[in-house]
Amino acid sequence: MSGNDKLPILGQREAVTKTVNGKSVTDSVYQSIPDFKFVSQYGDTVTAKTLDHKIYVADFFFTSCPTICPKMKVQLKRVYERFKGNPDVMLLSHTIDPVHDSVSVLKEFAQNLGVTGRQWLFVTGDRDKIYELGQTSYMVTAQADSTAPGGVIHSGAFILVDKDKHIRGIYDGTTEAGVDKLMTDMDRLLAEYKP
Repeated sequence: MSGNDKLPILGQREAVTKTVNGKSVTDSVYQSIPDFKFVSQYGDTVTAKTLDHKIYVADFFFTSCPTICPKMKVQLKRVYERFKGNPDVMLLSHTIDPVHDSVSVLKEFAQNLGVTGRQWLFVTGDRDKIYELGQTSYMVTAQADSTAPGGVIHSGAFILVDKDKHIRGIYDGTTEAGVDKLMTDMDRLLAEYKP
């Protein structure tokens, strides 16, 4: 695969100058997803390490969402079915209403979607940490707003993250076309890791 076929790395980057073999070399260091600690629908701890050696799709939702979440989950289910059983792929859905979305609520929600196993994890945890991770690392909107339907405003985006925790694409998770593009790009990203 030529370099031109690779997906871009999104987010901030900074030039870091270091000395290699006595020469000064400037390299780009890209924004990456930092470590985190949440709890899955099975009640166990999920950290960035859980996603090691995987590409994954992240999103932000809440189970009682009256607006775009149902569309997003229909679309993400398509991704789940398409890549089901692929050991290099995971899905990570963060609730932005952790007060309501307890472990048991997330477990029931996953079961109702027909999700089994550990390839698609639904996580809950400290609300501020979830919001901060969404806003600063995944570059999507996730915050409380009493004027919004359900009390929270959030992006309908699906974020594609590579094995180095770099963001490689952001997609409209509410439309079939947006998610078709995501799945095409997931194939492209997986191809980058083939020898």
